[in-house]
This record gives sequence, C-alpha cells and structure tokens, in this order.
Amino acid sequence: MDTQQATNYGALLAGMSGIILIIVFACLAFVIFLFWRIFSKAGYPGAMAFLILIPAVGGLIVLCVLAFGQWKVVPLSSVVVAPPSYPPNYPPVG
Repeated sequence: MDTQQATNYGALLAGMSGIILIIVFACLAFVIFLFWRIFSKAGYPGAMAFLILIPAVGGLIVLCVLAFGQWKVVPLSSVVVAPPSYPPNYPPVG
C-alpha cells in the first residue's frame, strides 16, 4: 500500500467518523427532547431529561423516576367529558 492510498483511507475514515458523530448527537438530542416532553407531562421539571446523559445508569434512573414516581397530573376520572351527540344536530335545510 502506498502513502497516497493510506492518505485516502484516512480521509475516508475521518469523514465517516464525522458523519456518524453528527448522527449520534442528533439521535441523542431527539431522545432528550422526547424525555423532556414526558417529564413535563408527568408534572416533573423537563430538565430531568438530562439524567439520561449519565453513563451506564442514566436510563435506569429515568425509568425508575417515571415508573415509581408520583405523577402530578389530573386523573382522567375527575375530568367530566360530555359525549358527542349522535347523530349530529344540523340546522334544518330550507
């Protein structure tokens, strides 16, 4: 293998590494966004989503908080929802 071919492989590896790194950061940002929304809807501060960044145990901590924590939302049974009328009441034609 000559030096020109080795340089080409090095450039290829560097380019692919950069693209893969961008994809990994985009996926990580999307996962943090999703957990931010889940924490917000559960009544917790959304910034708790950054716990997922702790290596090896972050995901477990997040899942335990969501699974065993007290969700500070209004239960569905206390919300009164009127069923829609069937058939719909349209005004008379003519």
